[in-house]
Amino acid sequence: MGAADVVPGVSGGTIAFITGIYEELINSLKSINGSAVKLLFQFKIKDFWKAVNGNFLSALIFGIAVSFLSLAKLIKYFLEEQPILIWSFFFGLIVASAIVIAKKITEWKWRTIIALLIGVGIAYMVTVVTPAETPTSYWFLFLSGALAICAMILPGISGAFILLLLGKYEYILNALSTFKLDVIAVVGCGAVVGLLSFSNLLSWLLKKYHNMTIGLLSGFMIGSLNKVWPWKQTVSTFVDRHGVEKPLIQDNILPGTFESLLEQDSQLLYGILLAIAGFLLIWIMEKFSPESK
Repeated sequence: MGAADVVPGVSGGTIAFITGIYEELINSLKSINGSAVKLLFQFKIKDFWKAVNGNFLSALIFGIAVSFLSLAKLIKYFLEEQPILIWSFFFGLIVASAIVIAKKITEWKWRTIIALLIGVGIAYMVTVVTPAETPTSYWFLFLSGALAICAMILPGISGAFILLLLGKYEYILNALSTFKLDVIAVVGCGAVVGLLSFSNLLSWLLKKYHNMTIGLLSGFMIGSLNKVWPWKQTVSTFVDRHGVEKPLIQDNILPGTFESLLEQDSQLLYGILLAIAGFLLIWIMEKFSPESK
């Protein structure tokens, strides 16, 4: 889940769904409530640990943290040095993830199809929104962490992608790779607050409107493919607060057009191979997950 959440466009919630731990994750998060906190303040540590499914959550959180810290620099390097190849891999991941999530729909009704189409439309519109040059003050970092973590536990919405739209993806990724503890702490606090407040709502939606919710989430994933298309032409740029010129608006173009316009190698063959590799990675995980047996 940590590896997926580092990637803008891939959801850690999707990995939880595929590997069969999603329901236990949501129920464990729901259990962190007033009653559990009361046990903690009464120093009934054993009862508290059991109430919140501590073994499960601690193992999961540790794994996510290790993955975040170990992969942040690697992902940052590939995004800067080999964008076509890394986005091709992500593209394959998301296509496969959308298919896997859609397979969880038990009955296709008109409501489910409409929810899916709405999800596609919303996600597409979000992807064409220009990422803002947003503040780096603590309150905004706290808000970014809260919004991103809500997306991270949804199968189909990427927390890293939300950070990208908020203009804070590279900033937080850099903070992780350089161990800027103040930024990490503020974002982490926002994530905790967002996680605890959102898990109950998500559990209710999945229980009451399961197929519609899954259809909406599948649509989000399909619509987000517009953002991770590997071959792009930069239409306009902006200079950030550090004086670095960055793309502002980019249009998706075909690989052949990419070569003729930009006079650069489209890396088409390698891009296709990596997209297939990303697709197969998700397919293999889903095939051998406990839920598929």
